[in-house]
Amino acid sequence: MSIGTKLLQAAAGNAGEVVYVDDLFSTTLYIGTDGSVVVPTGLDLADKGGMIWGKSRSGSQNHRIYDSGRGTQYSLIPNATSAQNDQGTQTFGSSSVTLGAASGIVGSSSYGGPDYVLWSFAKQEKFFDIVTFTGTGSSQNISHNLNTTPGMIIVKRTDSTADWYVWHRNGGDYASLNGAFAYLNATDQFRTGGGTPVFVDAGMTSTTFGIGTDGGINNSSGSYVAYLFGHNDAEYGENSDEAIIKCGSYTGNDGTQDIDVGFEPQWLLIKCSDNSGNWVIVDVMRGFIFDSSADSTTLQPNTTNAESSSTAGRVGPRPNGFGFINESGVDLNAIRDYIYVAIRRPHKPASEFAATDLYTAAYMTSGPPLWNSNFPVDSGWYKQRAGSGSSVYLFSRLTDGEYMQTHSNGAEASAGAGQFDFQDGWYNSDQSATTYISWMFRRAKGFFDVVAYKSNTTYPNTFNHNLGVVPELILIKRRDGSSAWAVYSSITGNTKHLVLSSNAGQSASSYWNNTTPTSTAVTVGGQDETWGYGGYTYIAYLFATVAGISKVGTYTGTGSDLNVDCGFSAGARFVLIKRTDSTGDWYLFDSLRGIVAGNDEYALLNTAAADVTNTDYIDPLSSGFTVTSSAPAGLNASSGTYIFLAIA
Repeated sequence: MSIGTKLLQAAAGNAGEVVYVDDLFSTTLYIGTDGSVVVPTGLDLADKGGMIWGKSRSGSQNHRIYDSGRGTQYSLIPNATSAQNDQGTQTFGSSSVTLGAASGIVGSSSYGGPDYVLWSFAKQEKFFDIVTFTGTGSSQNISHNLNTTPGMIIVKRTDSTADWYVWHRNGGDYASLNGAFAYLNATDQFRTGGGTPVFVDAGMTSTTFGIGTDGGINNSSGSYVAYLFGHNDAEYGENSDEAIIKCGSYTGNDGTQDIDVGFEPQWLLIKCSDNSGNWVIVDVMRGFIFDSSADSTTLQPNTTNAESSSTAGRVGPRPNGFGFINESGVDLNAIRDYIYVAIRRPHKPASEFAATDLYTAAYMTSGPPLWNSNFPVDSGWYKQRAGSGSSVYLFSRLTDGEYMQTHSNGAEASAGAGQFDFQDGWYNSDQSATTYISWMFRRAKGFFDVVAYKSNTTYPNTFNHNLGVVPELILIKRRDGSSAWAVYSSITGNTKHLVLSSNAGQSASSYWNNTTPTSTAVTVGGQDETWGYGGYTYIAYLFATVAGISKVGTYTGTGSDLNVDCGFSAGARFVLIKRTDSTGDWYLFDSLRGIVAGNDEYALLNTAAADVTNTDYIDPLSSGFTVTSSAPAGLNASSGTYIFLAIA
């Protein structure tokens, strides 16, 4: 962030502090051990305080909540009415939490393990707050530190048996109900307490929340905890102008629809408000996917059920929200009213990361995962290095077990499930050959984005993205039918295109509707389903230049050794090159297989051929890479024009 931006923020009262959702919320997957477990959260809960919410994914066991407000030894169970119970201290650290052996969310066998999920919420104004209070039996306004009118409040009596009471800003919309509530531990619809008020809407302010005289929420001398969630305050991100949480509502249509949240969510809590139905949580780590034929993976706070991919329907993320595709009769998109809480996907810019936290390459291991990284992988590309049929396969977290091949025009196909169900790599249950290599990418503002979208039936089409800058290289492919890969490059411009599955040079076209992409949207034109027309599903991979981390650029061949300066300090670890003014393959080099002074192994994206290992076409260079004099015309013809993507 620039000094000027920091000064503006300080003048606005933010004292130059930049806060990202990455600092306040995380979803962590971990393995139970029947003993104490350290779970990385990436949040400083030791300093900020907050709440953790854990659940066995593979077993029918209780949800568990611990928080810094009551003392981290005390467990509450969202799917039950029981009072809090001392389970031994859970330690909230600066980047992880330590769960004790008695926590109920660590056992590989005792508590339905071995797979668990932990949702962590840090306290922060306008995002999340924890309040403990004592009931009086009389209506009262309880002070809080959210510094905004809450979007949702969850209240639980801690010293005795009682239901979990939930107030949501839209919970009474369908009947204008004052103080409407629902039970988190039950399927009931939102309603009022009748003659015994539960919540009081008039008490919901930026400093208080109002409760009535209902004994479950305000019994005289009873002890209570309240969890407060913010709503739609644009206080976060690089310029402190982005919202990271929204508490909203929608009406199901029993078909296809998108719900505009204003950002792409990584976590959703949804409940039917005008009829009975389960509470449902989906998150991107466990399988929140954009798919017309598969369901996202859910957990239900009101039940002990293990996670399932058959309860939510085809709800999936969108660049500006979430939506449904071709749904009929599903829990979350029936012709009913629904409330939701959405938390924004990570939006910390690439400049805040080391290059090794955004891209890496690895050989297959015995796994799982089969390919290891030190970050959550948003897109995994893999290839068998030797043998015939050595295609390059492209997968993404947003489409889970579906893949496409870079040399093929074929439709998307399936290859097992749960490939991205890991914190530090990805997996393909269909593969066992150790000669496979994977190139792994993390979505980060300014560096790389993945967009799964459905076109409309008119043209041109526009799809939104979250790259945050103008894309410089875009790969687009229709998923649900045969079509060629379309490639946009800022260097060839908006009147030309390349084809990933072909060695052909650039072609004049109207595929981009003669419109340059913006920092928020890409326009695709023409009356051809290949490029985004006809109501089909697509996927797009977007790249841009980040100083010292990545470079989308061009060079002119010389036929002699040619140094390509990318602004790096320790050379390129990934290099993709394509000639644009004439025929030339898509060459892929990486430092794992070797960017060295001798022979360098490379793959071709536009063929299914085995890697070539006996040539020396590229050499290391601290500022980028060197194309050698022995390279063919596809890489270094005199006066030839080339585009490249390099990653440090």
